[in-house]
Amino acid sequence: MNFSAEKASRKWPVGAFRRGGAAMVTAAAVLLCLGMQAGPAEAARRAPSFPWDDLFGTRPQRPHKAARRSAVPLPKPRPAEAPAAAHAPVATEPEPPAAGTQSPAAPAEAARPSETAKPADVAKPAEPAAPQLSACRQALTEEIAIAPSIPDIHGAGGCGGEDLVRLEAIVLADKRKVAVKPAAILRCKMAAAVADWVRTDIAPLAQSLGGGISNLDNFDSFECRGRNRVAGAQLSEHGRANALDVRALGLANGKSISLTDRSVPRTLRETVLHSVCARFSTVLGPGSDWYHEDHIHLDLIERRNNYRICQWNVDDPLPQVAPLLPAERPEEAPPREVAAKSDAPKADTSKADHGKSDTGKSGTSKPDATKSDDAAAPDRSAETKPQPTKKRRQSRRF
Repeated sequence: MNFSAEKASRKWPVGAFRRGGAAMVTAAAVLLCLGMQAGPAEAARRAPSFPWDDLFGTRPQRPHKAARRSAVPLPKPRPAEAPAAAHAPVATEPEPPAAGTQSPAAPAEAARPSETAKPADVAKPAEPAAPQLSACRQALTEEIAIAPSIPDIHGAGGCGGEDLVRLEAIVLADKRKVAVKPAAILRCKMAAAVADWVRTDIAPLAQSLGGGISNLDNFDSFECRGRNRVAGAQLSEHGRANALDVRALGLANGKSISLTDRSVPRTLRETVLHSVCARFSTVLGPGSDWYHEDHIHLDLIERRNNYRICQWNVDDPLPQVAPLLPAERPEEAPPREVAAKSDAPKADTSKADHGKSDTGKSGTSKPDATKSDDAAAPDRSAETKPQPTKKRRQSRRF
């Protein structure tokens, strides 16, 4: 068989295929243009796809439930009675949205309280509660003593304490103040005990001496140290702010009464001794040890079975004139008795006289007796004189 182009064109219409392909390309271009001209709202709702997905049925499946869009809360409109801001321009104030364009979620958001209205109040932390005062601190008011509180002290080895005050003055019943010089750092209970002692016992006692008490001589209060300032000793009550050393009491007339002075009347010192031993658990003064010869130590240490120590010797006052020489013997005094003399010397003299008389009568002496006496004399002297002893040289080691 012979084939030619003309015969083939007659048998197979090739031109029809070409015209069909051109139509398909034209349809695809039209669909692409329509997709590009779709509105932005329609494009946002539709998932991104190629233009020919609808043509070949390859569009991805849509989600079962569309995601909700959260409505942005709008600020409340400015009330009409509010004053106009002088520094802010009027044009910057947002206009209220129209009723028709307001989203359905806007009324619900407007009904809720505004959480972002005052961010400073929300972010502000809660203030810590004030520490609760102790019963002693509440009882020790300014009507009893001027004793402001100070922070707690926590030192090495248990030194320091809690509920501390600085005792500056003690207020008497008649509103007079007894200054503590210098101010004492004590625990509240110790400060309250000192204030009660001065108000109840010392103030009436000093009233009869010189117009009342004016100040209290503080020798030592809080000091982080061992007992008697000995290195390595047990912690003193001064280190726990639980002790006070009192040296003297100042009177209103300017005089000072030292509690350890022997020139002070004994009855006064004994009265102070009985008062402090009844109030404090430890009282140390003259006679306890040589560390407390010039002051009185007071503390409130707690011991087993409420054991107390009160060591303070109230010495008698010194005499006005010291007896340097004995008094002269009065003339009317009876004569002093003199001891009788012994008879031994008389016997020796009688023997000597008897020997002389014998030689005088006979004119001759007894050589044997004299020799015997002379021979015995060296022996007696040897017995009476001590024999010298040799001293041994000892080596001393340093």
